[in-house]
Amino acid sequence: MTHSDPVVPVPPAPDTVRWLKSPEQLNQWLEGLEPGAPVALDTEFERVSTFFPIPGLVQLGASGDFWLVDPEVAEASDGFRNMLADDARPKLLYAMSEDLELFRHWLNVEPAGVLDLQIGAALAGAGFSVGYARLVETLFGEMLDKSATRSDWVSRPLSPEQERYALDDIRFLEPLYEWVSENLVQRGLMEALAYESQRFADEAAVQESPTQHYLKLRGGWTLNRDQQAVLRSLVAWREDECRRQDRPRNRVLNDGLLIAIADRLPDSPDELRDVQGVPGGFVKRYGEHVVALVQAALTADNSALEPIARPLTRDQQALYKKIKRYFNSMAERLDIPMEILAPRKRIEKLIQNRTLDGNAFFSGWRAEIVAPVKKEIEELLSQ
Repeated sequence: MTHSDPVVPVPPAPDTVRWLKSPEQLNQWLEGLEPGAPVALDTEFERVSTFFPIPGLVQLGASGDFWLVDPEVAEASDGFRNMLADDARPKLLYAMSEDLELFRHWLNVEPAGVLDLQIGAALAGAGFSVGYARLVETLFGEMLDKSATRSDWVSRPLSPEQERYALDDIRFLEPLYEWVSENLVQRGLMEALAYESQRFADEAAVQESPTQHYLKLRGGWTLNRDQQAVLRSLVAWREDECRRQDRPRNRVLNDGLLIAIADRLPDSPDELRDVQGVPGGFVKRYGEHVVALVQAALTADNSALEPIARPLTRDQQALYKKIKRYFNSMAERLDIPMEILAPRKRIEKLIQNRTLDGNAFFSGWRAEIVAPVKKEIEELLSQ
């Protein structure tokens, strides 16, 4: 993708930085929006030594109108919470995963109607996972000052550089949405933006569940079913403990040591202490409880446990390469990144299940795209 003149007008940087300084002001601004009009949305936060992100700033925009909002104002605004949860109000974000996590934990809101324009730009042919600043420069010819990226967003007052940076993070979202929409309509992929954005948001929410987080510890695939049940219990406990203390996971115990404990299945604090790498202070503080968790998980009914995905065998790897070639041919034809059309984990699951039944590859917006190679893929899976 090369730079050209802007295809849609870009709102100029505002002469003055404006703040919505009370929940009432924020509610009033939201109530004045046209029904169904998209809202440009971004957040700034801190997350260095905590489990949860600490909100520092909310940025809002609509129809070229831009505002900054302090966290305490947004938190006290019923209108803001309702807007986030309103499926009929499109929310324009860019690389939205951390913003959504912030809203879930800070406001206990699961945003709906979200549109991740990083996904949209990829579907429109801009490339996979392109940074916001690079895309703005390419499409609109403006270079963004990123010097304030890692600055302190919690302390007040913010510097003029921080305020301008924060406004630039939303100033281009509406024109970017217009560019993305125009391209996706031409490609017949407008449905895909909403579908993939919501799928991404839903999957991220599920992955945050303490009882499901063990599935992300891919190194635990070598454990047997009972050991994986222990790992699930230990990981869920760590998630709850990190939330309770608001500390990063590694400050309690890292993934590798949780797997090592599940492998060893200690039945006493002394055996737990013998697991290489487990700190003595951890055993002193949590030893009895961790051992109890291990024993409880071992005696539970683990027949319905979802196993951690194992790496593909050599034969499966060969099959993966053959199937990937078919998907890749469709991706190249439409200039859609493989990472979106056919992510590796989805192809692996397809191979491990050996069936297309219920597979998302052949439903929704993908169905027509991959239809020309469906028969060939079915034949490969049936061999």
